[in-house]
Amino acid sequence: MTSRLAQRLTPLFDRVLVTKFVPKKEIGGIILPEKAQDKSNTGKVVAVGKGKRTNDGKYLPISVSVGDTVLLSEYGGSEIKIDNEEYLVVKEDDILGIISEEKS
Repeated sequence: MTSRLAQRLTPLFDRVLVTKFVPKKEIGGIILPEKAQDKSNTGKVVAVGKGKRTNDGKYLPISVSVGDTVLLSEYGGSEIKIDNEEYLVVKEDDILGIISEEKS
């Protein structure tokens, strides 16, 4: 559950606010080894910034949206705590990919 303050927080530029979680043992048909399950490099996007600013002042939109499940780089981002919940603020470059939900 996302706190109200985290929902009101808008990251600047090309930064993304995510909440980390431990994924299931299987993601999209890929069974994760036990060692990988201990580390949580998976997160749910809570908020996104406007995007990276170009030299002429325009914004390049961010590739992820609120609610996306993303795969994060191991060492990227800054950890913050809001209402006793831990979040991670990462640059868009630190997001390795979007994990799509398996369709039944």
